[in-house]
Amino acid sequence: MGQLLKILGRTSSINVRKVLWTCQELEITYEREDWGIGFTPTHDPAFLALNPNAQVPVIIDENGVLWESNTICRYLVGKNGRSDLLPLEPAARARVEQWMDWQATELNPSWGYAFHALVRKNPDFQDPQRIAAGIKGWNEKMGLLEQQLNRTGAYVAGAQFSLADVLIGLSVHRWRQTPMERPDYPAVAAYCKRLERRPGFAEYASAAHS
Repeated sequence: MGQLLKILGRTSSINVRKVLWTCQELEITYEREDWGIGFTPTHDPAFLALNPNAQVPVIIDENGVLWESNTICRYLVGKNGRSDLLPLEPAARARVEQWMDWQATELNPSWGYAFHALVRKNPDFQDPQRIAAGIKGWNEKMGLLEQQLNRTGAYVAGAQFSLADVLIGLSVHRWRQTPMERPDYPAVAAYCKRLERRPGFAEYASAAHS
């Protein structure tokens, strides 16, 4: 029997919540320690020894230490043999992973400035032009998701719920909760209704989280 999974990171982090929702889908038992904003800083030497990037989440199990939230989610799904969430067949897997990577490399960067300004009220992020540009860019990325959901009629990578929906579902919730002007995207709204039926979404996409 393997070592009990340990997750390091505060639940207010959207990247930590990716891992927590994945664990919920997999019915994994774990223990979690708070690290980061409001808790022990991630620049503490003990944390840096685990992740030199000083970012949460980090996991520890019998195979050692792992960081990068999307990689952690892939690892846990693979370790638990859940090919329904991340297929083994290369083409089907690639369709899921392309949207996971899109979330990390395209969608995530689009919201950074606007989110820090409008939600976290960070004084270093208050340039009106950059806020407006951030909102525009964020809405444009969500427009691409609207197009994809219109094509699939269900979930991001196709007719079935997958690991990509854990990552993107949390991101969509953040977009909908941020106080800003948003286009009316009916397919995205219907997508959220489908996600709301999953206990993991109900627990980890709470509006109380930042």
